[in-house]
Amino acid sequence: MTPKYNFAPVMVAKWVKFQVLDTERQDWARGYDAARRYFEREGSLGVPYEHAEGAYPLGRWLSDQRRAYRAGTMPSTRADELEELGMIWDTADTAFAENLAAARAYYADAGTLAAPRHATALDKPVGQWLTNLRRPGGLGKDPERAARRAEQLAAIDPDWNPGALGWTIDWQRHYTGLRVLLAAGGTLDEILPGVTYRGDDIGRWLARQVRDWARLNTEQQHRLTGLGVKVAKRPAHGPTVRPAGTGAARGSEAFQRGVAALRQYIERESAMPGRGHVEVLPGGTEHRTGIWISNQKARRDKLDTAQLRTLAELGVEWAV
Repeated sequence: MTPKYNFAPVMVAKWVKFQVLDTERQDWARGYDAARRYFEREGSLGVPYEHAEGAYPLGRWLSDQRRAYRAGTMPSTRADELEELGMIWDTADTAFAENLAAARAYYADAGTLAAPRHATALDKPVGQWLTNLRRPGGLGKDPERAARRAEQLAAIDPDWNPGALGWTIDWQRHYTGLRVLLAAGGTLDEILPGVTYRGDDIGRWLARQVRDWARLNTEQQHRLTGLGVKVAKRPAHGPTVRPAGTGAARGSEAFQRGVAALRQYIERESAMPGRGHVEVLPGGTEHRTGIWISNQKARRDKLDTAQLRTLAELGVEWAV
């Protein structure tokens, strides 16, 4: 006859509790051992969030210990043991370390920390985080901490804060794209409007840099020259003067007004306007820029070489 076992609910609960506690103790022991080995080798517990000691995710484990410490659920004996290894409990530094790990991951993929605001890495909103750091006081009120954080960011990307250099995040990101495309074997002659890197139209941006060379500061010019970019030579003679009131003159004036509206929109939005867009020019004059572009495309066979070149430099693909 098969014996029947009747485990009381209280016995089952104790067994489950023992199993959970035993697993937790084993995880603590593995984590502490990894932390000890790291400390003996490096002399501190300044462990990057993404660091694994062997196969053990030490950086993440230490982050979990800090959360337990803040919540007051960590036994004092464990806190003492970690403090002997130089544990950093500061919550601000912990969050910064986790975001810094995301910044490293983003840089490894993009080659720059000039991330757009919507960029993410390691499930962190790294683009917005970097934007916040670049604001006045964004690195923190403590001067020593701010300096330390700036050094950590510069160790990833020396140009992490382009505003301090005199240009925008957008310029730095496009410059990086141009550099990457050239390093991959591309040539400047091949990087025309429509050639992109990570969604940014590098060809259109490059044409704008050549056109507006005088607006760039010395360091920007130096960096572009280092990539082989040359200033476009302007014709020595002046523009042809057409008799006032002729159809050609009126057409030229209308074209230049359209170019001015398109350029104004692109410089502001870094994109092409939609068909229904109306641009307000200085002085309050409205210009139906979206429809104007469509009209130019319909009559492109009647545009002269200079007009087509002007549109191509602005990034109008069909004018190339």
